[in-house]
Formats: sequence, C-alpha cells, structure tokens
Amino acid sequence: MNKLLSLSFLLIYSVGVTLAQQPVLKPLSHEAMMSMKRVGAPKISPDGQWIIYSQQSVSYEAESSQSDLWLASADGLQVPRKITQTKSGEDNYFWHPSEKKIFFTAKREGDESAQLYTLDLSLGGDAQRLSNFSLGIGSPRINAEGNKILFSAKVFPGVFTDSLNKKRAEEKKKLKYKARVYTSFPIRYFDTWLDEKQSHVFVLDLISQKVENVFTGISLIQSKGFQLGSFSWAPDQQSVVFTATIDRHTTAYQNAISKIYQVSIQGGKEKLLVDDQGDYTSVEFSKDGKYALALGAPLNQTKVYQLNRLYRFSWPEMSYKTELVSTLDRPINQMEVSKAYILASIEDQGLDRLIRISLQDGSYQAVLGGEQGSFSQVSLSNQENVFAYQYNSMAIPAEVFVHHADKEVAISKANLALLKNYDVKDPEEFWTMSRGKKIRSFLMKPASFDPTKKYPLLVLMHGGPASSFKDIYGYRWNPHVIAGTEYVIVMTDYTGSVGYGEKFAQDIQFDPFKGPGQEILDAANDAIKRYPFIDGSRQAASGASYGGHLANWMQATTSHFKCLISHAGLVNSEAQWGTSDVIWGRELMNGGAPWVPTKTWKEQNPMRFAANFKTPILLTVGENDFRVPINNTLENWSILQRQKVPSKLIVFPEENHWVLKAENSRFHYQEIRNWLATYLK
Repeated sequence: MNKLLSLSFLLIYSVGVTLAQQPVLKPLSHEAMMSMKRVGAPKISPDGQWIIYSQQSVSYEAESSQSDLWLASADGLQVPRKITQTKSGEDNYFWHPSEKKIFFTAKREGDESAQLYTLDLSLGGDAQRLSNFSLGIGSPRINAEGNKILFSAKVFPGVFTDSLNKKRAEEKKKLKYKARVYTSFPIRYFDTWLDEKQSHVFVLDLISQKVENVFTGISLIQSKGFQLGSFSWAPDQQSVVFTATIDRHTTAYQNAISKIYQVSIQGGKEKLLVDDQGDYTSVEFSKDGKYALALGAPLNQTKVYQLNRLYRFSWPEMSYKTELVSTLDRPINQMEVSKAYILASIEDQGLDRLIRISLQDGSYQAVLGGEQGSFSQVSLSNQENVFAYQYNSMAIPAEVFVHHADKEVAISKANLALLKNYDVKDPEEFWTMSRGKKIRSFLMKPASFDPTKKYPLLVLMHGGPASSFKDIYGYRWNPHVIAGTEYVIVMTDYTGSVGYGEKFAQDIQFDPFKGPGQEILDAANDAIKRYPFIDGSRQAASGASYGGHLANWMQATTSHFKCLISHAGLVNSEAQWGTSDVIWGRELMNGGAPWVPTKTWKEQNPMRFAANFKTPILLTVGENDFRVPINNTLENWSILQRQKVPSKLIVFPEENHWVLKAENSRFHYQEIRNWLATYLK
C-alpha cells in the first residue's frame, strides 16, 4: 500500500502530455486557464462501484458558466457521463448508504434558496426535490438507515419554525430604515456583514417530509457568543454530536473555544461531552461506532498558530482520550474513517500526501504521495483498499482517481487532451540556508524555456502566513499564466508557513515581516547563483493578502526590486488591526495591542518607513474585502502619491479578498503582466 516513492500511474499521466507535444507548444494564457474544466471532489458509492463528482465549465459570460454532476464507474472502463443538465450547480452531493441513489443541494428554478434533491440512478430521469425550506439546506448528512438527513440553516434568535422565520424576514424587509446595529464583536466576516441569525441543526424525515429544529431546547443558543461548528450523526442514529462555541463575542480579546456536545434529534437539553480545555473543530465516528475521532488543539491563548491534533475517544463514554499520530507534526487537511483506520490527507513540505492511520495504536503509514503533485478529497467505500481521491499539481488541474488494491485508475481525465497543447512545466524544488534554517522554494521556468537565455526573476509571496506554496493547480495566481514566456518565478515558503512542523509556523510570532522578508531575499539570491539563466539585475516581487503585506514590507525596506505588485496588502499594521474582520491574532503576532509600544509594532509596520518608498508598485484591491479592508490600500496609495512614487491603483468594486469574476480576473492578469513588462524589459 506504500506508494510514497513510486507512482507510475501519475508518471504515465504526466508523460502522456509530454509525449504528445508538438515541436512548439503554446504558453498557458488566461483564456486557456479558464477553459480548463474544474473537477470537484469525488464521492464513491458504498459498494465501491461508482463515482460521482462535479465538473464546472467557466465562461467569461457569467450566465454561460455551468456546473453539473458526472457519474463514472470506479474501474474506469465506462466513459463518465453527465447526469444533471441545469444552469444552477449542485453542491453537497453524497450517496444513499445502501441504494444506487444520490442526494445534493441546488438552487434551481423556483427555489428561493438551496434545497435538497435526490436522483435515483437505477431509474434514471430527473432529480426530485425533497425540501421546500425557506431558510435553505446546508451541509446535509444522511443517517445509516438512509431515511433521515441532518442539515444546518440560519434562523432568527428564538424563532424555531420555518414559517415564523419567513415571517420575520418579510417584516424586516418592510422596515423603512436601513441600519446595522451591533453591541458586540465581530460585526463582519470576509466579505459579509453579520446579522443576528444563528446556525441551527435540523432533521428532515425523508418518509414524512417533516422538518424539526434539533436545537429548540438547548441552552447554548441563549448565549450572545453562540456559533455552531461541525455536526455529525451519533452511532445510535438518534442523536447529533456537534461542536460549538459560546465565546464568539469575545474574539476581540481572546480565541473562541469550541467544545463537543450531544443532543437528541427529538430536541431537549444538550449534553457536554468533553470539558478538558481543548478547542475542537470536528468529530467523526468509526464505522463500527466504537470510537469518536475529534480534531482539536490544546487551549492556548498565547500562540499565533496551533496545529490541530487528532484525538480518539471511546464511545459513548467519551473516555480514554488518546492522541493519535502524535509524532506527525503536520496539518491534517481532510480525513475519512473506516472500522480500523483513518485515511487522511496531510500537508507536508509543499505537497498533500495520503496516509493511513491505525485506530488501535495511532501509527501511520504513507499511502500516496511522491516528489510532485498533491492528493486530497479522499472518499472511502466499504470495500477494503478501494477509495476515490483528487490529484493535481501546478501543471495539472484537479482530476479524479480511484485507488484499488493493485492499481490507480484515472477517472475524470477532463483536461488531459487540452493540456497537450500547452507548455506547462512542473516546478523544481530547492532549499536555501537562511537565518540558520532550511527554507524550501519552488522554481518555475517559463514556457518555451531556452537555457541559453537570461530571464528576469519574479518572486511570488504567498498569503496566510499559515499557508504554503503547494504543488497544486491554481486560478487566482497561476504561475504559468503570469510567467508566460518571459519570466522565471521563485515561490518561497518563509517562516510561518505550514507543512514544516508546528514550531516553524509559530516562529513568525513577533517577527511578521523582517525575518520572512529576509528569507525570501536569500532564496532569490540563492536561485540566481544556482541557475545561470536568471538575470539578477531584473527582479520583481508580487504577493496577495499576507504576500501583499510582504510586498509593502519590501517597499519599505529594500530597493532590491525593479517593481512590486501588492494585492490586498496592509501598509499600516495598526489600521489593519482596527478594521479587519479578525483582530486577536494580530495582537498575538505583535505582542500586544497597538497602543502597547511593543518592538514589533514600532519596527515592523511598513507605514513607519514611508520615507523609504521608492519602488514602482501596482496596488489592487477588492472593494468588498473585509479581511484586508480597502482603507489600507487607500492609505498606501496616499503615501505613494505624496512621495511621488510611480504607482497604479486598481479597485474592483464587485470583488472581495480575491478577484474571482472571469472578466475581472482576465483584466487583473493583464495588468500584472503589463506592469512587469514595463519595468523588467
């Protein structure tokens, strides 16, 4: 089962593209990138015979974009076929536990909100709507018998029925004034202003079509700081286990702590299952119902980052708490549980790998993962050693595969033919010694690469900072599209990145920009020494979110680059603390509140070095970005104009933290490449 070092099926997949190449292949344009099919997570049938997955076609004309569900045989012998044919996309799709029937949520014609649909694949025909719930159906989960479904929906406080919630919503629409009123934190999240609604768990009886609010009797919902986390059917199929916090209103000055609770599907008082000062995010159960598996972290209000741990409890007592894979020291991105083991996707040094974790002793072994590409979105069947997953890399968009005991089978192959026309390369990995530690970087060569030429260098800086440059396919900052035929790109995982151990991610605390910035510069200099085709006299740096922060830090502290690009970047740490949707982590990062004169606030705030701003810079921002609000970009723009620095500002009125609309994205890429061309001739 250990295929860590040898993945011939992926080599065949990649080489298949290479062997079919013509003498001259085209660079990946924005139009080509957008024409790639976006294949969603697979769901394998319980008997291991069938796969469903979503597949989206994106168009520059929004009304022409389409997403549908596809069905394929797990042996790969039948060509996948589309099984839905509507304009609206399907989400939250899953199988009936014992029948050849699937469920999904969709907002179709006549639906005011997302509803639950079912499609009987043994009969064919169109999907049938199962719900007419005005609040919409979210995160549905079916029980073992296949006759009840849990789901979440947002309700007004103290209002538990669909009809009363609908009436309350209509009353609010009739108000002649428009105002948002708050008495506690937070007031908005990412790109949305928050309101008084709470997420509750409901149960839908598929036989009677009756819907009941499971939370009618729990006391948690009386708290000002209540927020639902995840939820799951308990093994008895008569109760719900969920995570929730009552501390959300305190997140201006501490981390909110989520605990694990249980409540009957008939309603009533909740039962606190674990009260050990841990912060839990999710709970799943082994197939035999013997164990509860929880992801969480020990309570710590002093660290800027904490790695989620995997804990096993005996069920139903919730006793004998045991940490599994205690030596792993890597983030678990996603997992599925069987009777004897857990199949998990973990992040490890720029790659997502699959590991198998023993439920008995917590030991683990590698399943899939090599030197390139990433494995994620695992879906287990009831057949031993048969599961579905996604594979992708910087060169290959996500595709669906199935693992059998003796082979890997490519299922979707949605982009294989199209990729043969384009020169998309795998990245090269190199490591640099900087500040006494090993720092990993990816290097990407441009299309039509000629080793005898000299290429300008573009340094890309990732966001987060608790993130990384992974060998995965991207649409927001695709290095192939940015590089074209002109630029070599270096992408560095600076201190604070994840996938290198908890301590490496934590070590950015109190040093948000200076240390990481130096590591990025050291990696760029190392690349110039290693690769003779890089022209070290022509360098630029670009980043978004935390990468945008770092671009502004480079503006403040070095004249190393010919030009810079900053998307959604802070220039004033103090203003970012006061206007972002999340603030406590920023206080932890800097060692205190902004009015506390810590060394970090004083010495690592780009604005304090505005007198040094000289490098031409392109600023871009979404007007609906509440994570790094537009005020920071406007403040930066004012500084640049005051200092007479060559600069350009682009504001996207319809976008949030990311530039997602197809035409906006195309324009954004064009402006980035135009800016680079102007200064890296």
